[in-house]
Amino acid sequence: MRVAVVGHVEWVEFLHLERVPRAGEIVYADARLQVPAGGGGVAAVQLARWAGACTLFTAFGDDELGHRTADGLRARGVDVQAVFRAATPQRRAITFVDAQRERTITVIGERLAPHAADPLPWADLASYDAVYLTAGDPEAVRAARAARTLVATSRVVPLLTAAAVPLDALVGSAADADERYVAGTLSPEPAVVIRTEGAHGGTYTLGGATHRYAAVAATVTGDTYGAGDSFAAALAYALAVGMEIPAAIKLAARAGSATAYGRGPYTSQLTQADIDTQ
Repeated sequence: MRVAVVGHVEWVEFLHLERVPRAGEIVYADARLQVPAGGGGVAAVQLARWAGACTLFTAFGDDELGHRTADGLRARGVDVQAVFRAATPQRRAITFVDAQRERTITVIGERLAPHAADPLPWADLASYDAVYLTAGDPEAVRAARAARTLVATSRVVPLLTAAAVPLDALVGSAADADERYVAGTLSPEPAVVIRTEGAHGGTYTLGGATHRYAAVAATVTGDTYGAGDSFAAALAYALAVGMEIPAAIKLAARAGSATAYGRGPYTSQLTQADIDTQ
């Protein structure tokens, strides 16, 4: 099994506080965690855990934080294939986790995406079983399409429109305006479009018909950061191993809910044994 992510990474600091401050207010927070994350980073770490290895095609800022981010992903088992952009600082984020364990994210800096012109092993993607895509340029998307399975986030619909390649799945949050997808926007239409609704499950559209899927019950003892990215990564993995769409979505929902048991995105309780029993 060969899996990869083509996407973006952020350095994320988690601050725990009673509630997100109102305008002009001062609140006190407890800084508890700093990790490399972002949509591409979280998915790559999760896929490396489940598949045994994962290649990440990405770009970092060529500064101390950018190199620390890359090293942090390698330490988590990710094969990092990246360029370092000298003129751009590493993108970072501050995630506020309130007393109800809801996360609110502030992103700082430009999203750094890998480009097909970057000296990365793009041709290798033709031998991969699955790629999950969160960022790139149109030619990078086309390179990713050479893999047997391609799953993408609906946050990059304009990029996908420009690339005009068939997708095996498009995934996004129904509640996030930046991830909303209107049928017919992409041509060709993705094979399946999944709209997640957190604790309420979600819907998927397949063959012109829309179906609901149930959420996997979770007690949020940590925070929900990375739940959507873990969902998408698990979906790509499940499709690559040949699961039918309902079973693949069920596994993805388990992966998303599992992130709620700990702090940050990497405390998922989903194991290889869970996958094997699907």
